[in-house]
Amino acid sequence: MTLTFAGFEFDPADPQAPPQEVWDRLSDHERERLRAVLVWEGPMPNAAPPEGDTHRDSVQRTREMLRRHFRRLRRKIYIGNDLPIFYPGERMFSPDVIAVTDVEDHDRDSWIVSAEGKGLDLAIEIHWRGDQAKDAEANVKRYAHLGIPEYFAFDLKRMALRGWRLPHSGARVYQRLVPQSGRFESSVLGVELGVEGDRLEFYVGEAALPDTEDVISKLSAALERVEARAVQEAQRAEQEAKRAEEERRQRAIAETKLAEVMAELERLKRGQ
Repeated sequence: MTLTFAGFEFDPADPQAPPQEVWDRLSDHERERLRAVLVWEGPMPNAAPPEGDTHRDSVQRTREMLRRHFRRLRRKIYIGNDLPIFYPGERMFSPDVIAVTDVEDHDRDSWIVSAEGKGLDLAIEIHWRGDQAKDAEANVKRYAHLGIPEYFAFDLKRMALRGWRLPHSGARVYQRLVPQSGRFESSVLGVELGVEGDRLEFYVGEAALPDTEDVISKLSAALERVEARAVQEAQRAEQEAKRAEEERRQRAIAETKLAEVMAELERLKRGQ
């Protein structure tokens, strides 16, 4: 069933955003209605099939590392994953991870360029199964055509990372990035990307951004140190309390003996 907005027909079976001139003609009410149906809930057309836990875990790890990093820096940037993206007049697509700078970081159900006022600044695709040409060839052309400044593709099976960048804002053809010492610099994120072991890593200087497991491990270690210190302090306090109690007992005994001696002296004086 198609829906009509100011002459634009929207087909939920083949979701496509209206051209910008159509969006500009819509009333606020019509835009809200269109935004509601542009939140895709069905099978994604022309999309790769689900790739399983390995792919999902890598995507979520990538997003969480970047979100944690930029929240710590208090930098205004949105990091999303598996979000339906709608460019004016273009069919919907959904990169594994996206970044958009200078926008609010709040939960979204979709990214509609006409509504948000800007397109993506970076896309990351993580390949595990399916058609490798989609990430390494088709997306290179499509993302460049859409004007996405940077694109990185990480092949999980081959542990291979590639990157592309538009040479200037008006360009619509990517230039292939050349890694330096095995790393790619992202001018959008201000970090470097590289492969370490079997994982995609992000670096600031020589330090890799911590992932959730790293953070949990460090917090757990810190908690163990705090707990150990608390136990030591409690033991020390207990020992000091016992020592103070023993000192009070000994003092009481000494005072009792002193009182007995003084009483005996007084008795002897009276008996003279």
